[in-house]
Amino acid sequence: MPVISDPSEFNEEQLYVDLRVALGLPLYLKCEGFNFAGSIKLKAAREMVEAAERNGILRPGSVLVESSSGNLGVALSMIAASRGYGFLCVTDSRCNRASIRLMESLGSHVHVIDDPDADGGFLGARIDYVRALCASDPRYVWLNQYENPGNWRAHYRTTAPEIARRFPDLDVLFVGAGTTGTLMGCARWFWQWRRPVRIVAVDSVGSVTFGGPPGRRMIPGLGTSVPPALLDVSYIDDVVRVEEPDTVHVCRRLAARGFMFGGSTGTVVSGAHQWLTEHGRRDLTAVAIAPDLGERYLDTVYREGWPTDAIEHEAVGALARSA
Repeated sequence: MPVISDPSEFNEEQLYVDLRVALGLPLYLKCEGFNFAGSIKLKAAREMVEAAERNGILRPGSVLVESSSGNLGVALSMIAASRGYGFLCVTDSRCNRASIRLMESLGSHVHVIDDPDADGGFLGARIDYVRALCASDPRYVWLNQYENPGNWRAHYRTTAPEIARRFPDLDVLFVGAGTTGTLMGCARWFWQWRRPVRIVAVDSVGSVTFGGPPGRRMIPGLGTSVPPALLDVSYIDDVVRVEEPDTVHVCRRLAARGFMFGGSTGTVVSGAHQWLTEHGRRDLTAVAIAPDLGERYLDTVYREGWPTDAIEHEAVGALARSA
C-alpha cells in the first residue's frame, strides 16, 4: 500500500466490476470513486490546479472559485484544504445536500443558485455569478472546467491508457458526457494511438450537449444546459440518451446486488445497456466508466418517492419566488 502526505496522491485506477453477474450485462465497469474525493473529478481537479500553479495563476492568498454540480467541488475542496487555498463552490439547488456538507466540512464556502437563467438554465446562472465574482476581486481564480484543457488532458494521460492496458482488445467504450472532459480525453487518446475502439457518449434526456430541446434534469453530474466548449463530436461514434427513471432503476438494481453507485454511473450503465441491446452483440469487449459512488445520493436516487416529491417542492418554490 502507498504512503501519502497529500490526499490527491491516492487514486485506485485498476478496479473493474464484471456486470455479467449483477445485471447479466456483458460489460466491465471501471470504478473511479475510490479516492479521498470520491469521484473521477479528482483527476481533472488536480491537473487544473497544478497547471495553474505552474503558470503562476494560482499563488498563496488566491481563492479558487468554480461552478460545479457537486463532485468537482468536493475534489477542489479537498485539494484547496491540503494546499492552503480558499475555495468557493458555486452550485445550484439540484446539488446533493451531502456534497454541500462535504465541501463545507473541508473548509470551503458554497453558494447555491436557486433561479435558472432564462437561456442557459442553472449552469448559465452559475457561470454568470462566477464571472461577476472574479471581476469584482482579483484574488479569485476560476479554473473554468468547461474550457480548461487540463480537464480532458487528465484523462488522456491516465484514464484511457489504463483502460487500454487492461483491455488490449477493447471494442467499445461508454463514457458519460458532462463537461465532456473524460469523454474527450479518452476519445482523443484512442484516436491518437489508432486503436479501433468505438466511443459511445452517454447523455441525459433534457441535456443540450448533443442537440435537442432543454428539459428538467434532477440528477446532477451528466448533461448540460449550455453546450460544452470542450466537445468535438468528430471523435464520437454514437450517442445514447437516458431518461432519469432508467438511471434510478439501474442504480437500485446494482444496490440490490451490493454495489452502491452514483447517479452518473447509473446513467452510463443504463446507456450501455441500451446500446448493447440495440446492437445485439454479446461477444464484444465493452467497458463503461463509473464516475462516482452512491453515498451522496442517499437522499435522492436511493430515497423512495424521489424525484416526484422533489419536483413538487421545486414547483412550490418557484411559485413562491414569483409571487
